[in-house]
Amino acid sequence: MVGVVFGTPRSIVPLVSIIDPGIYYMKNQKFHFISGLPRSGSTLLSAILRQNPRFHAGMTSPVGTLFNTVLGNISAGSEFGPVINTQQRRNLLRGLFASYYLDKPEAEIIFDTNRLWCSKLPALLDLFPEAKIIACVRNVAWIMDSIERKFRENPYENTRLFSDEVERNNVYSRIETLAQRNRLVGFPYSVLKEAFYGEQAASMLLVDYELLSNAPAKVLSLIYQFLGEESYPHDFNEIEYDAPDFDTALGVAGLHRIRRRVSYEPRPTLLPPDLFQQYNNMSFWLDQSNSKASVIAVKAAPVG
Repeated sequence: MVGVVFGTPRSIVPLVSIIDPGIYYMKNQKFHFISGLPRSGSTLLSAILRQNPRFHAGMTSPVGTLFNTVLGNISAGSEFGPVINTQQRRNLLRGLFASYYLDKPEAEIIFDTNRLWCSKLPALLDLFPEAKIIACVRNVAWIMDSIERKFRENPYENTRLFSDEVERNNVYSRIETLAQRNRLVGFPYSVLKEAFYGEQAASMLLVDYELLSNAPAKVLSLIYQFLGEESYPHDFNEIEYDAPDFDTALGVAGLHRIRRRVSYEPRPTLLPPDLFQQYNNMSFWLDQSNSKASVIAVKAAPVG
């Protein structure tokens, strides 16, 4: 894994008192992004990273949705598009990050999490040229298994993952719905694949969930190397993170609950064999021959 060397940080402007606090802190904070596939360790990774007092990380933030909404209202086709130039759009979108993280002045590095960031790399890397994108990945069949398992653990909820009984009435309709290009698994899978083979791929690091949970110390060492940051002594036996209110509102209790100790627990799948096999060979990131992205994953053993 190749480390990344950043330039020297900007000097601190002495006239702090006349600078808006949000703008001041933003100039001295570095932004990175966590994205990738659902049920692939992004919440776990955030829970680990936030142990470092220099870092702030959390579950999916609303900044991505705000980014899309604001962009839609200030670009071509909108009422205000003709009177807002490109630099003003940059200022407005960058200001979203400054405003949302205004209460985190102590954090030198912010990790914002959202699965849509892989679809916004040209804009993100224009706004934050030094930014890195960590994309959490996992065998798609096991992602489907994990979501289906959570669905079955909440039998008295009509989870918002599905819009009607046609979608939720059996495991085949549920998995087919999740795989659609605009749904929970299909959308992040499609934009991740686009980014992996795109021109900004060198700013990406894909991290496999199985390796992260099996060997967290080794994986975190590689992540720090990729970010160009000094290592930190994380405690992988004391990880804490939960978002019960968010999960309850979604109708999938425990979706973002992290076990106290980082570990990998193998289990048999509860998907029918044909359905599991349908999604078992979709790990395109294992072949890096046509991508500039960095990948932390176990390569499949050669056959024969």
